[in-house]
Amino acid sequence: MDSAPIIQQAVKVLREGGVILYPTDTVWGIGCDATNEQAVARVFEIKRRSEAKSLVLLACDLDMVAKHIRQIPSIAIDLVEVNDAPMTIIYPGAQYLAPNVVAEDGSVGIRIPLAEDNPAGAFCRELVWRLRRPLVSTSANISGEPTPASFAEIPEEIKAAVDYVVPKPFGAGATGRSSQIIKLGLGGEVEILRP
Repeated sequence: MDSAPIIQQAVKVLREGGVILYPTDTVWGIGCDATNEQAVARVFEIKRRSEAKSLVLLACDLDMVAKHIRQIPSIAIDLVEVNDAPMTIIYPGAQYLAPNVVAEDGSVGIRIPLAEDNPAGAFCRELVWRLRRPLVSTSANISGEPTPASFAEIPEEIKAAVDYVVPKPFGAGATGRSSQIIKLGLGGEVEILRP
């Protein structure tokens, strides 16, 4: 199955302020343009999640991260370059994003999906690259319920609430496991929140 028309349709929906259900390098996610405050509010509504809880974003590369973070801690570059497992980095100093994706302390969690040997990760990176903006990536479940390990476990309520569902074959690389989460500070501080 050719991914180009699927990505084209997903990007169209995202640019129009829509919400999609799509595979990532970890789990199936609900996503929207991370710079669109109304679309982000819909994601919280679909998940029945408090806006006080921050969301993870996906970027296609470090250049995209650099556009949305005031100053990237130098250790982040090393971590991304040697990373061989899905890793979300919480960066200080978010900018040019919808205010409802930024945590109270001004930080934001961003992951660059692993694409090597992971078809869903490669699909995701291409999707984000074509969107040209970070993409919200939150698990496709109602807040407080278990994270679905596969497309079949995603609640029908979620599938019905989004504007576009990426076809299942593109989810082949989704592992069903969450990423590790590391919080960085500008002074070289490293805090592992989820190994």
